[in-house]
Amino acid sequence: MFFRGHPEVTARFAAYLARYKKINTSIVTYYEIISGLKHMDAHKKMAAFLAFISKNRVLSLTRQSVIISAEIYAELRAEGKLLDDMDLLIAGIAVANDLVLVTHNRTHFERIKQLEIEDWSGK
Repeated sequence: MFFRGHPEVTARFAAYLARYKKINTSIVTYYEIISGLKHMDAHKKMAAFLAFISKNRVLSLTRQSVIISAEIYAELRAEGKLLDDMDLLIAGIAVANDLVLVTHNRTHFERIKQLEIEDWSGK
């Protein structure tokens, strides 16, 4: 929503950047955005995204984040509330780095007890 110019999301991004100087993005989210932009053949948006991300921080998968993702998977599977692997990996990275996950997709991520989430769109 930030790259679509959503006013509340843009304002929250600006406030966060003013305070912390960098945005953290998971390598999985990086992949999702890049693959979507390539699929759309959106060269200008790709250039803008790459410029933005070069000034910020991309968090990689680690052994710890993968173990956390696997633990979340096992919990959710036992409860019959599965998520796709990409969402599990994003959650594992956020939990491993003790970060709040900012997403508009609350319904998926609210299932994960150890994950703190925020929706900056105001919805």
